[in-house]
Amino acid sequence: MKIGRSTLPLPRYTRRKRLKKGGFGYFFDVPTWARKRGCPVKNEPLDTNYDLAVQRAEKILLPAFDSWLSGGDDANPVGIGVVIGTLDWMFHEYRRTWKQKTAKRLQPLSPGQCRVHETGIKMICEYLLQDGRRLGTRRVSSIDTAFADDLFEKLLYKDVDGKKIERRTTVNHAMKTARGAWNTISRAHPHMFPPKNPFEKMGLQSTSRETPHANFAELAAFRATAIEMGYPSLATGVLIGWEWLQRKAHIFIRFMAEHYRPDSRPNHVYVINYKTSTGSWEPLFDKKGKPLYPLLMAELDAMKALRPTGGLMLRRDGSGLPWGGKGEMLTQVERISKKIIIAAGLRPELTFTSFGRHGGTTEASTSGLTETQLMKKGQWSSTKAMAHYLHHDDEAKQDAQIKRIKRRQKATRK
Repeated sequence: MKIGRSTLPLPRYTRRKRLKKGGFGYFFDVPTWARKRGCPVKNEPLDTNYDLAVQRAEKILLPAFDSWLSGGDDANPVGIGVVIGTLDWMFHEYRRTWKQKTAKRLQPLSPGQCRVHETGIKMICEYLLQDGRRLGTRRVSSIDTAFADDLFEKLLYKDVDGKKIERRTTVNHAMKTARGAWNTISRAHPHMFPPKNPFEKMGLQSTSRETPHANFAELAAFRATAIEMGYPSLATGVLIGWEWLQRKAHIFIRFMAEHYRPDSRPNHVYVINYKTSTGSWEPLFDKKGKPLYPLLMAELDAMKALRPTGGLMLRRDGSGLPWGGKGEMLTQVERISKKIIIAAGLRPELTFTSFGRHGGTTEASTSGLTETQLMKKGQWSSTKAMAHYLHHDDEAKQDAQIKRIKRRQKATRK
């Protein structure tokens, strides 16, 4: 009895072809009538693996084709030209996880975090290999630790007008993005990745450049000049950052009226940390009912009287436009702050950030707060993360030694 040949079913517009070198390959062919009508989805060779070929055809190409056919907006998504198994594909899949809540992350990444990842992805995928191909087209299975280390060295310096400029912080972030993408996507597709992540344990060293931090006298000078120049909200903003160790995005975008002295908690302020998805209600008065932040509270009380709902610090002075731009960019905050810093005669290297989390944390540390108190105040998840904001200058070291001397003298008297 003759048994007929059988083949596995294929999606629409997908064909199977015997290859000259042996085996079979799969191809996606857009109908001629669709190509004549300007369909953006192109003919494409798929994988030689049946499951991978079907996955790309059914999950990416056919949905895009059907969307174009029905006049949809997503007829040409980012992943159309992406070949499964390549670095381009790995990062494309990784992007889809940013908008998802996971067990480790309680909410999607912020626009700022996404922007850092996108910069790293572009740096890696757009790097040109010796044969002229983009690195993004290379398969993940061909990437090893030696290649990752060599890539880091080649990306570390950039030619600018004939001079080599080091960009260590940016390249470090790119390698961390690649490491995270590899770990995340390899869990869902273990058969496509080597067992070892080549971007792990690279021994990345941070740049020696330290973010300048302001002292309290400089904070006072900045605030006085800001008010004089017609930017009282910036004067209040730096004080919020200084007292509650807040980031710019938290101050000017996410600090809402209901976070400050709501009817349910008239003696508290809700201090948020969007980056770690945490927040806590901070008391505004001591046990005797005395204000803990009298100057800041007076300014915020006046603001809330004018803006009982919505963002307390959202609008700029004068124009009423939002401080935050596309992707939560706060360019105007830093630009105007720099003008104020220069007008006040302060150190030109200072920025708005110098007065907020960096300056406030350093003052809190030198004032004698314990490590536990500091971590709770700034809502850090580890001492390593907190250390980035501590800038111990001579004053802190002098105070530390004075405390040691007093302790010795006290022990000697006994």
